[in-house]
Amino acid sequence: MFKKSVIAGASALAMASFVAPAMAADYKGPNLKGEVLTITCPWTGPEEASFKKVLEVFEKATGAVVKTSCSSSSEQQIVIDIKAGSPSNISVFPQPGLAANMAAIGALTPLGDKSRDWVKKNYAAGSSWADLGTYSNKEGKKEFYGFFYNVNVKSLVWYIPENFKEKGYKVPETMEELQALTKKMAAAGGTKPWCIGLGSDAATGWPGTDWVEDFMLRVNAPDVYDGWVNNTIKFNDKRVLEALNAYGWFAKDDANVDGGAKAVATISFKDSPKGLFGSPPKCYMHRQASFIPAFFPEGKADEADFFYFPAYASKSLGKPVLGGGTILTITKDSKAAHAFMDFMQSAPAHETWMADGPGFLTPHKGVDLAKYKTKAQKKQGEILLNATTFRFDGSDLMPGAIGAGSFWKGMVNFSGGQSAREVADEIQKSWDAIK
Repeated sequence: MFKKSVIAGASALAMASFVAPAMAADYKGPNLKGEVLTITCPWTGPEEASFKKVLEVFEKATGAVVKTSCSSSSEQQIVIDIKAGSPSNISVFPQPGLAANMAAIGALTPLGDKSRDWVKKNYAAGSSWADLGTYSNKEGKKEFYGFFYNVNVKSLVWYIPENFKEKGYKVPETMEELQALTKKMAAAGGTKPWCIGLGSDAATGWPGTDWVEDFMLRVNAPDVYDGWVNNTIKFNDKRVLEALNAYGWFAKDDANVDGGAKAVATISFKDSPKGLFGSPPKCYMHRQASFIPAFFPEGKADEADFFYFPAYASKSLGKPVLGGGTILTITKDSKAAHAFMDFMQSAPAHETWMADGPGFLTPHKGVDLAKYKTKAQKKQGEILLNATTFRFDGSDLMPGAIGAGSFWKGMVNFSGGQSAREVADEIQKSWDAIK
């Protein structure tokens, strides 16, 4: 989907960087001399170069030879190769939905309970990651198939620290404090609290879905989010309406948003964050994923910082994080494939990429955060490690007609004046139409 391509295209951007300490590759693997491991992955350019440095650690430690086939169309290639009976040993999926589809036709090799238990113990919010990698097999039995590697964080609010300092504003630590800060900024007049833009050509509306997904995790328990994504909890359920209206509290008040509420749907998501900059700025805050500095004015990225999009203190739902990530699976079983999946549990498999380039985050609790190449990555890594719940972008898990169709359209209509109930009823009709 569009959101994935934006993140992939912008992930090489770094904010203020620092020199990471040297890393000793202390992984020691089995003797795989003479073994060839094939991998299909979605990474290209700088990301592919960083991944290959990770593979070099594996090759050096085991004697195996790794051959990669990586491209922006890897998802399609994986499916083609599976159907032709010639998949790579390891296939890297950019989202769980397609991996689940492949597991359902018997195309993935289960990783076993030992690997699932390792993830639950060693990843922050480990149960979330274990569940995201668990799918039904051909017989309908749940198995653990997917190991997440290289993830991203969406639950971020971007701001200019100097602007906050000048006005005496403090970074909020709870949703109640964020709402109070929004009211205070709006009452002061002039610069608006928020810049929000849903415009994205044929994909207009998707930034609004991210807001709603974040609120689904902040007003409801994680199992409600899961039910909403697969529609066992209807889109017009009162718990979903609460999340829609929580977003509407920020976005549908002219006093809160640069350009007014009805302009939200027409302002490009690429142009929206530019309002943070300038003297005076047009807005003080912008909620968006880690890729957004790619669209900041040239030479201005170092002026910006971010904070965690906070949870409600009154809800006792912990610190949920919304994001995405890639999943490693075995699509052609071999000794080297299993050894590689074991290698991916080691700190060097993560720290090598952490130290080499921006755009990489890991929930692995055993890594040295000082090895992140940039300060921004390190801070995002800390947010990820502090998460009590992680959930994948919901619209990317929904059927395309919903997640990249009626949900996007609904966000535009909501901004244009429709009520949460009207929007939710229309989206639920589109769900019902595909069942």
